[in-house]
Amino acid sequence: MFFGAHVSIAGGIFNAPLNAAALGCEVFQMFTRSPQGGQVPELTPEVVALFKTNCELTGQREWYIHCPYFINFASANPRIKHGSISVVRQELERGTLLDAKYIMAHLGSYKDLGEDKGFTQLVDGLAEMLKGYKGSTQFLIEISAGAGAVIGDTFEEIKKIIYHPKLKKYDIGVCYDIQHGFASGYDVRTPKAVAATFDKFDQLIGLEKLKMFHCNDSKVEFNSHKDRHEHIGDGHIGHAGFEALLAEPRLKDKNFVLETEPNRVREDLLLLKQLRTQHT
Repeated sequence: MFFGAHVSIAGGIFNAPLNAAALGCEVFQMFTRSPQGGQVPELTPEVVALFKTNCELTGQREWYIHCPYFINFASANPRIKHGSISVVRQELERGTLLDAKYIMAHLGSYKDLGEDKGFTQLVDGLAEMLKGYKGSTQFLIEISAGAGAVIGDTFEEIKKIIYHPKLKKYDIGVCYDIQHGFASGYDVRTPKAVAATFDKFDQLIGLEKLKMFHCNDSKVEFNSHKDRHEHIGDGHIGHAGFEALLAEPRLKDKNFVLETEPNRVREDLLLLKQLRTQHT
């Protein structure tokens, strides 16, 4: 079990591992491009080599890529739909160049097309995106906070996507955002709640599909369906919830990446490391 944070690539992607090490990260997450769109920085052989050298020098165990925010596989706008397919495939290829373990994406929303038509378009888009992909970076669906018609806020829906006949051969995994799950009605505030939540995950999806965590406390109350991250211990999940998560034996080989506000990421990391020490 290793801990890290989402870090900046300002000045070049090769700075990400240096920024991660400065915070005390053991693993890290980054964008490889602006999350809002625009020009995509080229990954030249020199850039890739320097990135990998810096990962090695700073002792980073794994690194992950977050896809841009404009992705929506269920959009009624053909440009957004095709752009989503193309960009996520590019990120998989870029991840493979960089030896990233995983990329994760929010899949979008059904608000344009409705759930039935939107789901069909989503599955077809994901199948097109993954067709012929031979790289080493694995694609993960991130559980969402369930606001409006956002895709992927229940275990049942995630199961329906990753085990769909058109998609099951691609071995899609899950990135579990603790705050999003909590906002979607999956409690983790006590050892009993953690056990029940991951019993359900295992029963519906299978814990072998759970690859990593986004580690965020929640500014909003349980089952509120809002995406609002808080520093560890300061939100509605609380210190006891994270202690329960880190003590759950079935999660002992999963890594946790913070997406909390930059002002206290160092303190959040230290707190997680202290909790880990209590349970090893």
